[in-house]
Amino acid sequence: MKILLIGATGTLGSGVHQALAVRGHEVLTVGRGGGDLRCDITDPAQVTELYDRAGRVDAVVSAAGHVPYKPVTELAPEDYLAAFRDKVLSQIDLVRQGVPRIAERGSFTLITGVLAREPIPTGSAASMANGAVEAFVRAAAIEIAPQRVNAVSPTVFTESLDAYGDFFPGMPSVDLADVAQAYVRCVEGAQTGQVYAL
Repeated sequence: MKILLIGATGTLGSGVHQALAVRGHEVLTVGRGGGDLRCDITDPAQVTELYDRAGRVDAVVSAAGHVPYKPVTELAPEDYLAAFRDKVLSQIDLVRQGVPRIAERGSFTLITGVLAREPIPTGSAASMANGAVEAFVRAAAIEIAPQRVNAVSPTVFTESLDAYGDFFPGMPSVDLADVAQAYVRCVEGAQTGQVYAL
């Protein structure tokens, strides 16, 4: 399959790239500052250009989305809007613009996260964004068939515990390789409207 991988230069994107490439897929990597193609997916015009440059693909995979972490009393409306724009609207636009650009039975895989179901202090913007993406996946799946859309919703990566483990006290971590396999399942499988929690 020809796969468009958004956020390919990050920790998650690198793991997903490796997992897809070893299975023989042609992976076009996309990032703001690196990759085969450059794109800021928060800009709809750049998403249009991205699809124009990539040509027809079989799957679109997203491993991108930034959200601010602050106590709720310190989050301004602009912070929530930034989280919504960067993680929610950007991924919605990948699907919205991608439906006529991917294969008839192609798929989209989006990224959410554990905070949609297990909130932490300073994580309300992330919880809001993750929950919105998951709701969108369930709704969009019934409209775009036979194309498919799913989401991967991991907890903190084992490989990132040194940097982020203190934010997730008592929560089990997940190996990056296991998260990457959930992406493989979304791309190569047949299900739609699913949120794969790891």
